Amino acid sequence: MTVRFVDTNILLYAVSTDPAERDKAEVARDLLDQTDLALSVQVLQEFYVQATRPNRARRLTHEQARDLVEAFARFPVQDLTLPVVRDALATRARYGLSYWDSAIIAAARALGCRQVLSEDLADGQDYGGTSVVNPFRRSAASASGP
Repeated sequence: MTVRFVDTNILLYAVSTDPAERDKAEVARDLLDQTDLALSVQVLQEFYVQATRPNRARRLTHEQARDLVEAFARFPVQDLTLPVVRDALATRARYGLSYWDSAIIAAARALGCRQVLSEDLADGQDYGGTSVVNPFRRSAASASGP
């Protein structure tokens, strides 16, 4: 079974109550009902910070975000390790990504994931055997009509 790595935006859309994000929230929730997913400590940290930031509309409380972090930990979680950091640095140098995006790719590779589900990285791009899939691409095309 190929495990897919989930980027932070998937988690944030899954908890969104913004009517403008309804379609993406539905896609994200459907994804999180699946069992072949993985994520990293970085993704959990980013989720907490973004979900609770003071200027976020409908922000979560500390307790809500903490409980969701615990719930998301049901998936395999890649810890931050020196080999992951080294791979992220090499990925950054090779592909010109930000360090943080490179760390997402490196964590996915450390877990053996062949796909990263993300809206933020380039859909279809292959990073040394790990490719990016934008799970919202289909819903965006459907929403825009024929």
